[in-house]
Amino acid sequence: MSIPFWCVFISALLIYVAKAPLAKAMKEEGGGYDNNNPRAQQARLSGFGARALAAHQNSIEAFPLFAAGVLMAHVTQSSGWLVDWLAVAFVVARVLYLLCYWADMHWQRSVVWMVGLVCSLLLMLTPAI
Repeated sequence: MSIPFWCVFISALLIYVAKAPLAKAMKEEGGGYDNNNPRAQQARLSGFGARALAAHQNSIEAFPLFAAGVLMAHVTQSSGWLVDWLAVAFVVARVLYLLCYWADMHWQRSVVWMVGLVCSLLLMLTPAI
């Protein structure tokens, strides 16, 4: 499997990695994890729990654009160091994004979010390069 495909796999796993702190915050919210109404419980979260929810949701939102970029590069046979580098940079940016979100580092989070977005968009443009 190619490096970009491994990065898609890792990015998919990051969605669930981002869920772990959210689940912990929900459990600690009072009354334990509400599996009957988890979205209502999530809406009540504040502080770290609210940030964990937002980080998890953003991980879901960022994944399709990245996966589309990798697939566009793959089907057009755009491979090589640039595609590999962009895919790895996206994964690194997403890990840093989660860490920044959880730590309430707002401007740093925005910077690494932008890096990830640019990587996804550049992957889409690799067939034109």
